Amino acid sequence: MKRKLLSAIISVAMAATLLAGCGSTVATTETPAVTETTEDTAAPAEDTTEPAADTAASGAGKKVGVAMPTQSSERWINDGANMKSQLEALGYEVDLQYAEDDVQAQVSQIENMIAGGVNCLVIASIDSQALVNVEEQAKAAGIPIIAYDRLLMDTDAVSYYATFDNKGVGTAIGKYIEESKDLPAAKAAGEFYTIEFFMGSPDDNNAVMLYNGVMEVLQPYLDDGTLVCKSGRTSFEDTCILRWSQETAQQNCENYLTGFYADDKLDIACSAFDGFAYGIKAALEGAGYTLGEDWPLITGQDAELMAVKNIISGYQTMSIYKDTRLLAEKCVTMVQAVLEGSEPEINDTEQYNNNKLVVPSYLCTPVAVDSGNYEEIIVDGGYYTADQLAE
Repeated sequence: MKRKLLSAIISVAMAATLLAGCGSTVATTETPAVTETTEDTAAPAEDTTEPAADTAASGAGKKVGVAMPTQSSERWINDGANMKSQLEALGYEVDLQYAEDDVQAQVSQIENMIAGGVNCLVIASIDSQALVNVEEQAKAAGIPIIAYDRLLMDTDAVSYYATFDNKGVGTAIGKYIEESKDLPAAKAAGEFYTIEFFMGSPDDNNAVMLYNGVMEVLQPYLDDGTLVCKSGRTSFEDTCILRWSQETAQQNCENYLTGFYADDKLDIACSAFDGFAYGIKAALEGAGYTLGEDWPLITGQDAELMAVKNIISGYQTMSIYKDTRLLAEKCVTMVQAVLEGSEPEINDTEQYNNNKLVVPSYLCTPVAVDSGNYEEIIVDGGYYTADQLAE
C-alpha cells in the first residue's frame, strides 16, 4: 500500500539562484476555457530600466518590428510591453503586433513590417516552420532577425536568440519534484507516488528541451517504480499539448482522473505551464479533490499573477519565474548590436541548432518559486506588488 511522504519546501537554494539574474549558465495559450486565467492579467510592476546615457538616442530614425504570438497569455503581454518601452527609451520606433495564435496572421504581420521599412525584426513565433518564407524575404531585404524566447527553425535568416535556459526550466521542475517528495527516500523505503505529465506544444522547440530537462531528473524514478504514471503517457509525443492549450490540459487531466484514478489518488501533476495548472486545478475540483487533504503537487511555468496567488493559497505548488524585463533587456541589446555593427553578449553557442545553423544565444536563468520564497523573489524583486497579490 502506498505511503505518503511529507513534502519538503525548497526555498533558500532557489532564492540564491535569482541572484544570478539573467545569467550565463522557458509559451502561448489558446483562448482559455477556464475563466480563472483571464481574471488576473495585470502586468508586473512597471519596468524602470534606464538606458545608458551615451546610448539613449542610438535608435533615432530606426524602426523595429516586434511580432508576438498572443495576448491570451499574461506573459506575452508583459514581454511585448517591456520590449516596446525599452526600445522606445533608446529612440527606436516600434511596431508591436500580436497574432492571437493565428499562424497566417503572424506571417501577414511580418510581411507588413518588412514592407513598412523596419530595420530589425524581433520574432516570438507561433509556428516557426511556417515563417521560413517570410524570414527569407527579410534576409533578402537586409533586415536582421532576432528570435525571442522561441527558436526560429529551419532558417539561416536568424542572427541571434534571446531566451531562458529551456532545458534548465525542465531540470528545475524535475528537481523540485524530486526534493519536495524526497524521491531518494521513497525509493529506499519501497514507496511510490503517482504522476501525470502535461508538456508544451509540439511546434515549440522550447517544449522539447523543457521535457528533456524534466526527464533527465525523473526518468530514473519512473524506471525503478518510485514514480508511477498510471496512464502510461510519459513520452513527449503522448504528453505534449498543442499551442499550450489550457482547455486541452484540463480535458487530459479529467480523462486521466476518470480512467486511471478511480481507486487511487494523483500525487503529482508535472505541468510545464501555469495555464495548464489552472486547467488541472479545475479538473481536480471537478473530481472532488480537496485542498489540505488529497490535493496533489502541481508545477507550472511563468509565475503569472494568478499562479502566484494560487501558490499563496495552496492550489498550485510552484512555478518557474522568468523575469521578462531581463529577457527584454537582453534582446534590446541584441537589436542595438545588429543595427550598430557590434557584437551582442552571448553565453551559448552550442545548444540551439535550428537545422540550418547553431544560433548564437543569450540564456537567462529560470528560478523556481513557491510559498516559501515568492515574497523574496517576486515581491522584493519588484515583479508584482503585495497589493497586486492581495487583490
